[in-house]
Amino acid sequence: MSDSNSAPPGTQPAAPARGIGDLLKIGTPLLLVVLVGFVVAYRFVDPAPPDRMVLATGEAGGAYATFGEAYRRRLAAFDVEVVLRETAGSAENLGLLRAGEVDAAFVQGGVATDVDRAVTESLGSLFFEPLWIFLRESDRDRERAARLTDLGGLRIAIGPEGSGTRAVASELLARNGVPGPFLSGDLEASVDALLAGELDAVFLIAGADSPVVRRLLLRDGITPFSFRRAEAYTRTHRFLAHVTLPEGMADYARNLPAADIELIAPIANLAVRDGLHPALVDLLVQAASLVHGEGGVFEEPGAFPTPRAIDLPLNPEAYRFYEYGPPFLQRYLPFWQATLVDRLKVMLIPLVALLIPVFRLFPPIYRWRVRSRIYRWYTELREIDPRNRSGFDFDEALAQAERIEREVAEVEAPASYAQELYDLHLHLEFVQRQLAERRRTANAPD
Repeated sequence: MSDSNSAPPGTQPAAPARGIGDLLKIGTPLLLVVLVGFVVAYRFVDPAPPDRMVLATGEAGGAYATFGEAYRRRLAAFDVEVVLRETAGSAENLGLLRAGEVDAAFVQGGVATDVDRAVTESLGSLFFEPLWIFLRESDRDRERAARLTDLGGLRIAIGPEGSGTRAVASELLARNGVPGPFLSGDLEASVDALLAGELDAVFLIAGADSPVVRRLLLRDGITPFSFRRAEAYTRTHRFLAHVTLPEGMADYARNLPAADIELIAPIANLAVRDGLHPALVDLLVQAASLVHGEGGVFEEPGAFPTPRAIDLPLNPEAYRFYEYGPPFLQRYLPFWQATLVDRLKVMLIPLVALLIPVFRLFPPIYRWRVRSRIYRWYTELREIDPRNRSGFDFDEALAQAERIEREVAEVEAPASYAQELYDLHLHLEFVQRQLAERRRTANAPD
């Protein structure tokens, strides 16, 4: 029996290299299948969010402009540039959203139309926007302005065209039978005209901390109108809320105002165009929580933002925020990293669908490939096994056995399959002994 299967001195077994080759030959096609699945799935991945957006605010110096600056600073921390666009107000903002010229806008409640609701969405309501009416005092009976119906015949400015103030004021005055015409003009010009005696009343919508409101509250000869029928207005106009400016809130020392001022207030909404990237929606709602969450003169802390009292359909991403909080990934990863992972989550489906069968198929394929190099010799061993046949040339069979032995010596297998390889050597040695024994028996003299 030959010892050709013994390795020469100083040589290293090649089985590990052969094992790596087997892994590559089997794993490479399977890896290619997975990569093809990734390429196909990547076609369905959402595009990356833009790093720039346009936010429509309102007139310079107003609440919308002030809050717009706060949003710009918040989103700058996430490397998102917010371009602020000054406008006449809510009506113009909705028109810009419909036209796709801006990505988001502050919109006053009660201004949106059915056309707006079809192409724009709300991210929630943000704060109360009281409707103020400031009147010049006169020698006439000051009680004449107890109700809106008492404003007939006065010179009234109700805000510029395209403003939410004009939309609400026009409707309320019409409901109260107050005839026009009403004057237009920007807020600053109207206030200056009121103070100069060129107007009798000015309608404006702004927060209690607005510089314009404080200026008028503290000015002698100017009286804020108190809505005695505020509750009635809120019952017929659901976009309005009833709020109260407490006595002395503007100036404790001078006790201004001298009595509680009852006000009606639309509720500001943050609106976005249809199709705004979900990642930007998440950032905007988070910014709204930080900017408006602390409350104000009329808002309790934590009351805003809220999905209630909105005038537009609620954006689905905003709904998820109100239900579950910030996206899971953004709680632990920087914004852009979390966004990338979120975009690629669609690829998990094909990945899992492909890797499960790959992991299940790889072991049996690898096992079959290694064992096939060992087990294929058993067919030839059975052909020369003298127990399975008779009447053949033992010399030829022994020569064939030695050939098999030489070729088996070249077989390489990982250490985990060494037992099968050693079993093959033992079985080959057994067949060789059987052949040698049968040849001696056959050649022995009678």
